[in-house]
Amino acid sequence: MSQTFEGKTAIVTGASRGIGLAIAQRLVDEGARVVITARSQDALEDAVASLGGPQRALGIAGKADDGEHQAETVRRALEAFGSVDLLVNNAGINPAYGPMIDLDLDIARKVIEVNCLSALAWTQHAHKAWMAEHGGAVVNVSSVSGVKPAPGIGIYGASKAMLISITELLAVELSPGVRVNAVAPGVVKTRFAAALYEGREDAVAAGYPLKRLGVPEDVGGAVAFLLSDDASWITGQTLLIDGGLTIAGGAA
Repeated sequence: MSQTFEGKTAIVTGASRGIGLAIAQRLVDEGARVVITARSQDALEDAVASLGGPQRALGIAGKADDGEHQAETVRRALEAFGSVDLLVNNAGINPAYGPMIDLDLDIARKVIEVNCLSALAWTQHAHKAWMAEHGGAVVNVSSVSGVKPAPGIGIYGASKAMLISITELLAVELSPGVRVNAVAPGVVKTRFAAALYEGREDAVAAGYPLKRLGVPEDVGGAVAFLLSDDASWITGQTLLIDGGLTIAGGAA
């Protein structure tokens, strides 16, 4: 691996497993130090060990939409590693399945809080503490369900569409010093998405032109690219990582 991110520090939310951990691993492999967050301290400790231990990674437990947790994480990243150059807003929830017309609005508010407003808040903290003066790059993890309707997970998709809009607005506001982009994965084989494919993986994969579901590393590589100087003339964009699903007209 090249040392693309040597000397840089990244915060990756929701990164004790799955897509978040794969992103963190790719950044470490390319020289970064990472601060990862999740709700479980035990899971974070295991993740930190897999990333190379405290020399390369720091895990801080908390809820993604908790303002005190956000501020503490940014502060401790600066104390431990001296900068906050990169931010990946990966944490998200999807607690409801079914028609939106029947959706409990309290659940809808929580989804928007975690999937959208917390991403904005994390960016605000990182910008104020480091990026406004030193520059940086942000990637928000959206979803193909934010690009086209996804029946059954409507509020999740709506929140991911809002996250894409937030990405575009921040890209304009924070240029030229800070680039802000998003990725929009299709179904990726993680515990989070298990209900979408378990027991019928072949059938689900058949709807993708590349005839397989995504794996976390597919997203990790794309995020690393968008954070890198190779993407220095890219901002405000959403990169679809979907095995060709959307161009083939498949349902998100």
